[in-house]
Amino acid sequence: MKVISNASPSVCLARIGQLDLLRQLYGEISIPDAVWGEIVVDGVGQPGANEVKQADWIKRRSVGNIQLILALQQELDNGEAEAIALAVESEADLLIIDERLGRDVARHFGLNISGLIAVLIEAKHKGLIDEVEGYLDKMRDVAGFRVSDELYRRVLTDEDEREKH
Repeated sequence: MKVISNASPSVCLARIGQLDLLRQLYGEISIPDAVWGEIVVDGVGQPGANEVKQADWIKRRSVGNIQLILALQQELDNGEAEAIALAVESEADLLIIDERLGRDVARHFGLNISGLIAVLIEAKHKGLIDEVEGYLDKMRDVAGFRVSDELYRRVLTDEDEREKH
């Protein structure tokens, strides 16, 4: 399975000590050069930078279609643009991206997308984690992951979990 990821999913999971969930679910993921730069180079010393750099299952890839990147950069940041371009170019099975505009653009290209919440739900369904709520709470509180209260409640309801607050 070819899986491409934008920066925020890897950084967010690394900040809560759960980066390895991506490996457990997908085996190997690829990130484009711009995402590597955001996480490992620009983020040196920040949570996630060293974890991503040391993860031999996260593969750094270059995107060949520079014209597509340039076109995408009209609306998206460099990491999102390269992640989408790499997913298109490599005919990826899945693109993990959370930013709304990036997701909309990825859908326009017919890409199969997932976000961090869907990754947590998949991990629960595969028995890798027991519940979603604690991970969502950590992502919100520790990693600064933004999720509306409405979506938070809906996910917990759909997963037959109840809020503890």
